[in-house]
Amino acid sequence: MSRSRRASFALPPWLAHALRAQRGPVPWSAVTRGALSAGPLLLAAVQVGRTSLGVVAAIAAMLAGINDRPGSRRASVKRIGVPALGGALGLVAGTYAGQQTGAVVLTVLLTFVGLVAGSISAIGPVASAVGTQLLVGSAIGAGMPLPETGWERALAYVAGAGWLLALRLVLPTPGSLAGDFRFDGERAAVAGVYEAVAELLDAVGGPEAIRRRAALTAALDHAQDALAGPRLRRYASSSAERRLHAQYAAALPLAEAATALAWAGEAIAERASEGPRRLAAAVRGNSHTGPLPAPSRSAPALRALDDALLHAAEVFDQGRGGDLHTRPRTPKDRLRAAFGSAGREYGLRVALCFGASSAVAQALHQGQWYGQHEHWYWLPATAVFLVKPDLGPLASRVLNRAAGTVLGAVVFAGFAAVLPRPEGLIALVALSGALIPVATRHFAAQTAVVTVLVLALVMVGGEPQASMGRIGETLLACAIVLIVGHLPMPGQRGGGVRARLAAAGDAAYAYLTHVLDEADAPRIGTSITPSERRITPPERPGTSSERPITPSDSSVTPSDLRTTPADPRATRWTLRREAYRTLAEARTAISLSAHELPALARHTEGADEVADLLERLVDTTTACAVHLDDTGRIGPEHTERITALLDELAGPGERVGLRLPRTRRAG
Repeated sequence: MSRSRRASFALPPWLAHALRAQRGPVPWSAVTRGALSAGPLLLAAVQVGRTSLGVVAAIAAMLAGINDRPGSRRASVKRIGVPALGGALGLVAGTYAGQQTGAVVLTVLLTFVGLVAGSISAIGPVASAVGTQLLVGSAIGAGMPLPETGWERALAYVAGAGWLLALRLVLPTPGSLAGDFRFDGERAAVAGVYEAVAELLDAVGGPEAIRRRAALTAALDHAQDALAGPRLRRYASSSAERRLHAQYAAALPLAEAATALAWAGEAIAERASEGPRRLAAAVRGNSHTGPLPAPSRSAPALRALDDALLHAAEVFDQGRGGDLHTRPRTPKDRLRAAFGSAGREYGLRVALCFGASSAVAQALHQGQWYGQHEHWYWLPATAVFLVKPDLGPLASRVLNRAAGTVLGAVVFAGFAAVLPRPEGLIALVALSGALIPVATRHFAAQTAVVTVLVLALVMVGGEPQASMGRIGETLLACAIVLIVGHLPMPGQRGGGVRARLAAAGDAAYAYLTHVLDEADAPRIGTSITPSERRITPPERPGTSSERPITPSDSSVTPSDLRTTPADPRATRWTLRREAYRTLAEARTAISLSAHELPALARHTEGADEVADLLERLVDTTTACAVHLDDTGRIGPEHTERITALLDELAGPGERVGLRLPRTRRAG
């Protein structure tokens, strides 16, 4: 079959995304924690006669299990614990609002909670999880009649999430006996960076180089997050942790050299990747590196690679600690994200979806459309997950939620007909908890498992079997979210993508400016001097149309950064990490937007072209920095490439509504 004929049968992007699933080994440690969380909590509550509190604790453990992702123990405290506090707060607010107000006032209050939760979700992944559990807790508190007071429910909720977090902190994981098991997540993350460097070196000069460079960015982001979790002290307090910090910092010049080699595009000897692989094995085994093969030193990037390997060997022997090269986010940064275009757009949509679904649910409840059961929380709680863009494009979320709910409800109906009560249902809760870490690879599978778990919980709590009702409420929530998701909103559509592209552009230009300033020469290459580096922003009344590029042109400045005086390149590495991280976040947002229905996807057309150009600009800046370290100047080819990329960015940037700089050469 010809290529054109195969292309004619390609699925539309929104449908292809709905069918896509992640792959990987089974996370047995997470499966074990899931089996020991919700089920045992519910069993203990039933044994002491506090079944309703056990249901609340099990729901919290279930949501914590969804947030129980690979990484370090320290990072899991923030990833699991902080959202649980948001859920407890929502439970208290929803409980007292449901008890003290009528249907109209309650709907208004829940709509306001949706506005707040949606806005803070734009801050980052943890804030998004906080917003989700805040909304789910509010819906459960208002719509699930329980005998306990609001604060008792909140304590049970925190206890349920805290139990799974305690399991995460205490239980060792497979392969953690090579060193201090407390840092097995950090050790695996740092080793992954060295392996990603080796894979990029293997791909230099081939078609896989771009993808491997993106994988290196993901590995560095993961390691940075794993090492930068919350701590009681400002610095690493144990020798094992300081050693891991030093090993991570030693990987940064290796990553820089590998990126420069990939930019050059010339194939290198196979032995160049042997050194990083031996370093990865040393990190995983908590052992010494042994002799490292020296790569050729025939080019600046190869000399930088060799120097980085020598530095890494020294660091592995000493392990005195190292800077993580992160820029701390201030409260002002978080407020800017929450009240920016992305936060406003998302907040309005969440408020409309959550408020509308709550109003419809209460109307059905008051009209006794629910039959025997009195709980009306399922409809707004379903809308919460459907309206979250970080769970996939809108069409994909709706299709998978509907399919998963139908499958889960049918499966539960079959189990409910044969299992003894409550023992069989409690065992079903434990089984579902164990399946959640595997089911998170696909939204439909996750929905099916969660549906079985929640139906079992409420049935243990005394509610009659309600599979058909859950299917109807889910389909109704899907319709509400589809309608609201396509409504016009104040401002420009695609605010989330535009905000992330703007952040990536700021970080890229801050990185470029710093590298050019490092040159400290009257002329840079042959065409651009420091005094000639100018940008032309959109005209504003009363302002000049030209101004020199300075670090203040970006939200990321060297003064914002934690630097290590021992290495003058520390600030540069921090800026490079920020540039690649923001680019990866923009790429993710663009990919999700591209898989929306055409009516939504058209609002961010051209964003991928801008991301491509920014990525090439950051890669070129990295190659420029390596060449500068080796020769003390920036070569003409780097100058020409940077100038061309800056010129290319002007048109596409304007089409997607970004204020991106353009070069201006002196006459």
